[in-house]
Amino acid sequence: MGRLFPFFFLIDMALVVIALIDCLSAEDGAIRALPRVAWVFIILLFSPVGPIAWLVAGRPVSTGPRAGVWAPGNGFPEAQRPVRRSSPDDDPDFLRTLRKQQREDAELLQRWEEDLRRREEELRRRDEDGDG
Repeated sequence: MGRLFPFFFLIDMALVVIALIDCLSAEDGAIRALPRVAWVFIILLFSPVGPIAWLVAGRPVSTGPRAGVWAPGNGFPEAQRPVRRSSPDDDPDFLRTLRKQQREDAELLQRWEEDLRRREEELRRRDEDGDG
């Protein structure tokens, strides 16, 4: 009999965790019988009866797919239909802006390198003039 206690404890903890996660992730308006705070206290304080009570009496009634989740054949109105987007490398506008940005970056880098060479040359001249 003593070997069963850890097993019962694990089942009880699993019930508490599952019921608590389910309670905290349920929509406020969908929870039945009591407010969410009351259900959380019942689940935590009255184990294992609390989690079982939540699963039987408090859990939202499920009638198919969750609201807002699209499943094929649901007949979504056009305004609610999920938008299918193409990948960025298929979008010509994205590729055009990407090429333009790359050209601008290359031009900026070239200007910086020219400025750096000019400044280094000025420093060399000053050092040569100061030494001579």
